[in-house]
Amino acid sequence: MAERKDKRKVIGEPMTDEQIKLFLDLPPEEGENADFHVLIRAYRALRVEDFERFLAFFIEQDGDLRARDDKGRTLIEVMRGHGKNDDYIAVLEQAGG
Repeated sequence: MAERKDKRKVIGEPMTDEQIKLFLDLPPEEGENADFHVLIRAYRALRVEDFERFLAFFIEQDGDLRARDDKGRTLIEVMRGHGKNDDYIAVLEQAGG
């Protein structure tokens, strides 16, 4: 079956460093770990290649790749509960998460 032209996935333009760095400043909810908050927001919003670039900026700012959520889980533990994200897990592990 041929893919309909109007149903193709549109990715858009590559993100600039400045756009990716905006994720570093996302304020957490009260009581939420700030590092975990920006990590999970970036994971949910960025393509894997942009997430990898984000992690480099995050580490430059001394971000904690092993920050925990309110349930005591690290981002990699949360990611392992999701499907089809092996690329994200590999990038995070390579960064030291």
